[in-house]
Amino acid sequence: MKKIKSLTALACALTLTTGIFTGCGSSSGGSDSSKNVTVNIFQFKVEAKTALDKAVKDYESSHKNVTINVQTVGGGQDYGAALKTKFASGDEPTIYNIGGPQDVQDWKAKLEDLSDQPWVSKAYDGTLDAVKSDGKIYGLPFDMEGYGFIYNKSIFKKAGIDPSTIKSYADLEKAVTTLDSKKKDLGIDAVFGTAGKETWIDGLHDSNVPFALELKDGVSAFKAKTINFTYADGFKKLVDIQNKYAYKPDGTNKSINSVDYSTQVEKLFSLGKVAIIEQGNWIYSTVSGINKDVADSMGLLPMPIDGVKEGCVPVGVPMYWSINSKKDAATKKAAKDFLNWLYTSDKGKNAIINDFKFIPALKGYDASNLQPVDPISKELTKYSKAGNTIPWVFMGYPTGWGQNKLGTDLQKYTSGDMTWDKLVQDAKDQWAAARK
Repeated sequence: MKKIKSLTALACALTLTTGIFTGCGSSSGGSDSSKNVTVNIFQFKVEAKTALDKAVKDYESSHKNVTINVQTVGGGQDYGAALKTKFASGDEPTIYNIGGPQDVQDWKAKLEDLSDQPWVSKAYDGTLDAVKSDGKIYGLPFDMEGYGFIYNKSIFKKAGIDPSTIKSYADLEKAVTTLDSKKKDLGIDAVFGTAGKETWIDGLHDSNVPFALELKDGVSAFKAKTINFTYADGFKKLVDIQNKYAYKPDGTNKSINSVDYSTQVEKLFSLGKVAIIEQGNWIYSTVSGINKDVADSMGLLPMPIDGVKEGCVPVGVPMYWSINSKKDAATKKAAKDFLNWLYTSDKGKNAIINDFKFIPALKGYDASNLQPVDPISKELTKYSKAGNTIPWVFMGYPTGWGQNKLGTDLQKYTSGDMTWDKLVQDAKDQWAAARK
């Protein structure tokens, strides 16, 4: 594909085609107070932990009166539940993460109005809609991300499969059966590395595919009192094909539920034991740290629903940085300054691109040294320019519905302890009950 010329082009391509976005740096100064301030960050993105720790040290070196502590809870853990526990303990963080309109409602009493912050004017159109309420803005977007079926190009090439031909469910099924028939020659243990233990993967990411076709965007999902589960049959096929051809530790479907994120990404995909996993561009740093050849050989396939002509890649803002409104003025000022520094200063922007490996949701990243280099971000550009993207509607799911209810039911279905019809009915009933 064509070489990316600038992040502006990339961001515009994403925002113009996701369906939730409608649009196509300065350096932050030091604190003006000598008062010592401590900022505690409670964040979800395990893949960004090392980069965030590095950025914090860089910031502290030029802001001697500020101490920043970072606690990361994510990956195989439920961040939302952990955040509630954190607040309930009385040890409230200064900076924490929210996911969209449902979280804005749930945490409204603890959210600082960030409408006057310098980065607000730099946000791409639509990227702040999920965290707007009563004319106020309550979150800074982490970045823009996309996910789907990440595949190993080298394995596909060896199997004689042209990934550009995989658009429909039938195309995917054909490729998967071909890979399965050649497992021994390809040196793989299974076609898919399915992390059944992680209910956020199937309950949020996988389910987003059918519900993005039914619901317009995250805000619409948040306002929906009921769901029809219109594409339940197509979703079933998507779940079934992953289960049928998944890596199974003891040979049974039930054991798929014991495979966690680390096993999926680090032990199966990074070591070339499987050809496909469902993940997004955020895994590049992890895979690259284990096997750079595999990382640079990654490609991105759609997650097609049977009956829908073209497969699409979900693209959206994964989370937002928010500030605890109950903290004292000096602490909140330092927290705001750090976030501004991270996303708008020259040092911060360099870290966002080259350390975090983020695709910014803000303007101002036009310099040649601020362009994404990982293959999945480039793939996202391809899908976006072709108009083959769908929004992240799971940000508007009822609290806990996707991960704790639907995700758990999908585990039961995988293990044979629940029928699909029961799963669909439960999903409808639990959504309606949560919206009462």
